Amino acid sequence: MSYWTIFGGAGAVVLGAALLVGPDWDLPPVDTEQIGYRGTGMFVSRDIEKQAELREANIAPPAPWEADPEGERADDIYENVQVLGHLSDDQFNQFMAAITEWVSPEEGCTYCHSDDGNFAWDGLYTKVVSRRMIQMTQAINEDWASHVGNVGVTCYTCHQGNNIPENVWWFDDDPEAARGALGYRAGQNVVGEFVGRTSMPQNALADYLLGDKEIRVHSNTALPTGENTATTKETEGTWALMMHMSESLGANCMACHNSRAFNEWDESPPQRVTAWHGIRMTRAMNNDYMVGLTPIFPENRLGPEGDVLKVGCSTCHNGVQKPLYGVSMLQDYVDALATKTSSGVPDYESFVPGETEVLAPAEDQQSSLMLPDPTSASKETRVAAQ
Repeated sequence: MSYWTIFGGAGAVVLGAALLVGPDWDLPPVDTEQIGYRGTGMFVSRDIEKQAELREANIAPPAPWEADPEGERADDIYENVQVLGHLSDDQFNQFMAAITEWVSPEEGCTYCHSDDGNFAWDGLYTKVVSRRMIQMTQAINEDWASHVGNVGVTCYTCHQGNNIPENVWWFDDDPEAARGALGYRAGQNVVGEFVGRTSMPQNALADYLLGDKEIRVHSNTALPTGENTATTKETEGTWALMMHMSESLGANCMACHNSRAFNEWDESPPQRVTAWHGIRMTRAMNNDYMVGLTPIFPENRLGPEGDVLKVGCSTCHNGVQKPLYGVSMLQDYVDALATKTSSGVPDYESFVPGETEVLAPAEDQQSSLMLPDPTSASKETRVAAQ
């Protein structure tokens, strides 16, 4: 046996050990839950080692106290209360105490309000943004029960004690490609932070969670017929979205799809319809709320390309299939967050810090809400709407 054979074998062993240990890959054990008939491959897998950490990170905090709904209204007592003025004084203060813990537990009230006691002042951009975010939360609970059900959401669902939710996304064009034809990488072939850390199109979320690109790349025949014109690049974009959703919910494909017929709605778990509405809800949140706030945010609160930080599936789900494991916090804040109290939108393009931003009536923004239910359409229409 030659020395080269010995050295080559030893090198292979060292390289193999380095690949297993060095990258800190996640190895089994995995918990598998069967959700369909035996032999159909219908199961959901979860990493056992991560479950305790996820449980600890997704505990719903209790309300600071049980608020009394009786008494004077907030807008009769305080100035410049435009969204929550219908609450009683006790309800209003309970909600303010809660939202402080949800969004700015370290900074306290002065994260959104002036430290000189003038709480009516709109000089801090955080107050202007928070008012709009309360409107967004109300809209989710009233308009998107098809996704959030009667569990609903609160500010804590996304923020969980952080000024900015941990899981948001933005346009990511790094690293810059080399010049010339050889440097063109079509927006992929790098580690995409928001697409499961794969080499899929790194800005694919913009196509589906900001734009209205259809998810229709699956053919019903093994060979091409000319009916499906989707390209490989579009297929990769779809995969990127699916990996984002899978990572966001801590679930594999079978949570929403049938393993033997991915394109068949009639044979899919009901969660697929819930996810269908979730994609459109997330798109509406970004277009109707987040993008319009771009002029309000300072540069250090925007993405590297100057775009506003946007909502994704992981923003609410935080690694679990049901946010906060299905525990409803909304029951303690029904009057504040369960229904829309104002749909007005100021002209943020002319935002001047310190000037009161009045929520004047705005045009009805129902275009993103008037969407067909996939379960009520024909099979052909449902396949096209994927």
